[in-house]
Amino acid sequence: MHKTYGSGAGAVTALDHVDLALAPGTVAALLGPSGAGKSTLVKALGFVSPAERGEIHFAGRLVVRDGVALADLAALRRRHLGFVFQKANLTSFLTAQENVELACELGGRSDGRARAQELLAYLEVGQRARAFAETLSGGEQQRVAIARALANQPSLILADEPTAALDSVRSRTVMELFRKVAHERGAAVLVVTHDHRALDVFDVLYEMEDGRLRPHRR
Repeated sequence: MHKTYGSGAGAVTALDHVDLALAPGTVAALLGPSGAGKSTLVKALGFVSPAERGEIHFAGRLVVRDGVALADLAALRRRHLGFVFQKANLTSFLTAQENVELACELGGRSDGRARAQELLAYLEVGQRARAFAETLSGGEQQRVAIARALANQPSLILADEPTAALDSVRSRTVMELFRKVAHERGAAVLVVTHDHRALDVFDVLYEMEDGRLRPHRR
């Protein structure tokens, strides 16, 4: 994929012929300094802001070519992608369980309550299911955010700096949860992070600099 911002002498290359494959059941880290193109890549992979050149294949199907959608990208996002961000962005006046139930409802599931309870228990925050989001700790909020991302059994989870606001202990716990989700649920997980303290958690490491992607050596 290739993407630039601006034109002429002021053009900035955000993605410079990036080639990336994410296998099911794999948890990968994406490292690199600010401005390297990490968030741009996540937006392209999440069908939010496509690259102007290149292709995206999803589950063996060509879905984007040279910035043109060849499939219903909104439906793909809703049914097959999960997103986790630096801030949990939970709805404060809903409980933890209701936040996950809402994601199930938006995804067209009819088993929202059971699904939410199962996921919260799976992520070891089931005891806080009835607590309002604003009363949860930062680590608990991110667990609920991960449960919400899993609501519709996504094939791909994109996490952009999900532990930036957490201390080292909670940060590692969240990273280990992503590995658990990938290995036990079969999703491909890509985590953008500046935190080098938990890199042993990941199956694959990538690094971006000046829009270019390369393997990162441990």
